[in-house]
Amino acid sequence: MYILGISCYYHDAAAALLCDGILVAAAEEERFTRKKHDYSFPDHAIDFCLHQGGITGQDLEYVVFYEKPLLKFERILLGMLQTFPRSWGAFQESMIKWFNEKLWIKGRILTKLNIPEERVLFIEHHLSHAASAFFCSPYKEAAILTVDGVGEWTTATIGRGRAFWEDEKGDSAVSENSIEFFNEIRFPHSLGLLYSAFTAFLGFRVNNGEYKVMGMAPYGEPNRVEDVLKVIEVGDDGEFRLKMDYFSFHHSTRYTFNSKFRELFGEPRIPESPFYTLTFPPDRNHPQWNYKTAKLNQHYADIAASIQWVTEEVLLKMAKYAYRRTGLKKLCIAGGVALNSVANGRLLRESPFEEVFIQPAAGDSGGALGAALYAYHVLMGKPRKFVMDHAYWGRGYSPAEVEAAIEATGHPYKLVEDPERLAEWMVDDLLAGKVIALFQGRFEWGPRALGNRSILADPRQEGMRDIVNSRIKFREPFRPFAPAILEERVKDFYADLNLPARHYPLRFMLMVFPIKSNQGGKIKAVTHVNGTGRLQTVRREWNPFLYHTIELFGEATGVPVLLNTSFNLRGEPIVDSPANALESFNKSTLDVLYIDGYVVRKPER
Repeated sequence: MYILGISCYYHDAAAALLCDGILVAAAEEERFTRKKHDYSFPDHAIDFCLHQGGITGQDLEYVVFYEKPLLKFERILLGMLQTFPRSWGAFQESMIKWFNEKLWIKGRILTKLNIPEERVLFIEHHLSHAASAFFCSPYKEAAILTVDGVGEWTTATIGRGRAFWEDEKGDSAVSENSIEFFNEIRFPHSLGLLYSAFTAFLGFRVNNGEYKVMGMAPYGEPNRVEDVLKVIEVGDDGEFRLKMDYFSFHHSTRYTFNSKFRELFGEPRIPESPFYTLTFPPDRNHPQWNYKTAKLNQHYADIAASIQWVTEEVLLKMAKYAYRRTGLKKLCIAGGVALNSVANGRLLRESPFEEVFIQPAAGDSGGALGAALYAYHVLMGKPRKFVMDHAYWGRGYSPAEVEAAIEATGHPYKLVEDPERLAEWMVDDLLAGKVIALFQGRFEWGPRALGNRSILADPRQEGMRDIVNSRIKFREPFRPFAPAILEERVKDFYADLNLPARHYPLRFMLMVFPIKSNQGGKIKAVTHVNGTGRLQTVRREWNPFLYHTIELFGEATGVPVLLNTSFNLRGEPIVDSPANALESFNKSTLDVLYIDGYVVRKPER
């Protein structure tokens, strides 16, 4: 039985295919169209999923959309009417989009896949989020949090999931799969939209730059928390309400905050302006450093730290309330806010939960997977048998395709068929200070590169961070990198992580933890300015080649860690194809490209 899940028309369009409840393929549309956060109908992702499953549209039992468009349209209409006439411009823009494409999603699906109308299902947005986490987790029962910008009306939920597994043969105390919500927060009160308002204020694009706010926050102090709490009221149970007279997102498609917000926090940061602060000594090495700019940036960094702190506190209160209501020790989280890895680390360390599960595409793209899983397990009542242990669900390429792409560039290359020798070459290059790109197998599901479409470097030299940011990624100098570390060595480097194998978000680069005080100097390039790292744990069975490369690097240096960042240039999606990889390789100052056993080098500089 094949079920296809689809998400689109807001941001991060995607498709995911199940076969008898087992994930076959999942991919975001952006990987194929090369438009970052592409929200259009996922034609290419659907085609990929069907091809990977070896089927056609007619073989699908159901196609499931990740939200209910008419319910969302109701919210748009009522919201615009309630804020009229301020909403007139936004109303016109919204209606054009809705009447041009969004209202006709069912017809688009039927035309694309040539299936009967009764095979198309619609699942509420936050149920799709919840299912994307709970039905990918290893748990029989868990508390659930979903937090994002907005679905139809809902912006956050607290609930519980229950499931029975295929091997239980009716012996389980749980007789059916279910997801129930017992708390819900509705638009316009939204933690995700609050964070997005500050994202825009700090000079970044909404739905694109929220992670940059998280990266900027450690350069500041949370000394504006009282001001942030003037725009949001928070209860002890995590219930919250925004003070809407500070915001514009509920009646404008262009502006998220208004003049009252600016009176409280000052003038917004100019996008793309230089960023360095007063706080940390390395900033004084910036070629344009001057006190006035540094002081202004310190102001923005303090605001970033403050909204980050408030976000973490709200999530902690929600999690503690979920624990009080359920008494369960396991928590699943989904929605765009679940990609806030700093908050996730605090949830594991400071909430009553012993285990936390977050699947790698926690945002809207993951809704495609969640919609399919909800239909299979809840609507059809099928038992569980799938756990998402890794994120490698995208497209892979044949040796012939790889070789043809390389030859088309004219680059000299070598094919190294022995994986042991290939890993040794990579380690030699890393030890020589080279920055390399690794392209292997199927690309990752979600926004994190986890070793199949990665840029790797030696983490021991602090200057490597600047080299990769400025010369290769062409991005802001404050942006951090992830330490990819052997799972069994995590406890040697990071505090409060004695049982890393239990914590799935670590393998998906979705949690930040403090580094041990005696280890920070060993991996400076992947240690943030506040002594933390967004680590990725690596196990041999998930990614044997990456594991062995880190293992060999550890044997040579005593540091079983590599700097890992996504293989893309600024403003582009992570590479999908060999042609994408070679194009990014040519445009950057990357030294070596390792691409499915082929080694492509640039001339020595």
